[in-house]
Order: sequence, then structure tokens, then C-alpha cells
Amino acid sequence: MTVSIVTVRPEHAAGLEELQRICFPTLGEQELMSAAHFLRHWELYPEGEFVALAEGKIVGLGSGFLLDFHFVDPGHTFNEIIDGGWYSHHNPHGEWYYGTDISVHPDYRGLGIGKQLYQARKELVVRTNRRGIVAGGVLPDYPPQRARMSVHEYVEKVVAGELWDSTLSFQLKNGFVVRGMLENYIEDSASDNWATLIVWENPEYRGE
Repeated sequence: MTVSIVTVRPEHAAGLEELQRICFPTLGEQELMSAAHFLRHWELYPEGEFVALAEGKIVGLGSGFLLDFHFVDPGHTFNEIIDGGWYSHHNPHGEWYYGTDISVHPDYRGLGIGKQLYQARKELVVRTNRRGIVAGGVLPDYPPQRARMSVHEYVEKVVAGELWDSTLSFQLKNGFVVRGMLENYIEDSASDNWATLIVWENPEYRGE
């Protein structure tokens, strides 16, 4: 099967809305994006939204926008930073790419699509000389461990390789590091609303 990674087009909008609901059944409705949101992303920053196609079918998404991120006071929620899905905080001159969504259709996981989407983002960041990628990473495998340890202990063990988290462990394998924790980041029963603040720094970044 051939999978291609392309930048978003208006004709992808309806399929991306459907993909959101398939990939994130535990998210609150206000956290999900609609076709109208994806059309807005195409207008604002089409080169920052990557769509994975398998034989013409939409099977993955890597979405994001540019901003100046302040690590001194990094606290935020997902809904705040994406402005309800409209990406109104996009700054064409922003130093960081904020990764809002990496999703792969359940029937197409294990084929390296997520890695291709991460790679497409990194190549964009390098090509346009941004400082790197920052994102909030959910922790889908934390709830079963909740009775035994705090979320901070859980993340420490995942980072140390003592536990596996299907999202965070994958992000670590793709070169991201944990720079902090985000409480009540997103309404998601699967991750108990917690997220990690993850960062990938562009090794080729050239300051002014």
C-alpha cells in the first residue's frame, strides 16, 4: 500500500472532520475540529497541515500553526491555544510550530504513517528556519496506573523507559523531550485531562 503525505486542500475538509471522530472517541465535543475549521486552516497556513492519503482515502493528519511560545509561563489549554479550532493565534513570523494534532486512522496504524507526519513537520520547520516544534501530548495509558502513582511519577517512568505510553513513548522516539506538565489541558477521559509539554528543537536553526 502506498501512503502519500500532502498539504491540506479544501476537498479534504469533510474527510478530516470524520477522521477526528474516528481517532478521538473519548474527546469532548468542543475539542474536536469540524470541516469549517479545516477550511480555515487551509486559508491561514496550508503548508503547516499535512494529510496522509492511502489510495486516495484520508488516513492521517498532522496539523499545526506558528506562534511565539513563552516557556517562562507555558500553561495553557488546548482549546485556548487553538482558539476553539480556528487557529486565530497563528503568526506567520512565529518562531515555533505548535503541533495541534497527529492522528492516524485505527485501521492504518503500525504502518509508519505517524512517523511520516512527524517527519513532514520537522522538514517544514528546518526549511523555514523555525526554532522547533512545541505541543501538548496526551497520556492515553495513564488512567490504569492512576491508583498506583501520580501523573508526574508516570511520566518520569515513561521517560526513563520503565513504562510504555502509546503517545508519549512514540513522541520520545521521534526526538521530543518533556519540558513540563499541563494540567486540565484537554477534556479527555482517556488521559485524565493531563498532557505533557513536549518540545523538538531544530538542530539546524540559525538565529538572526
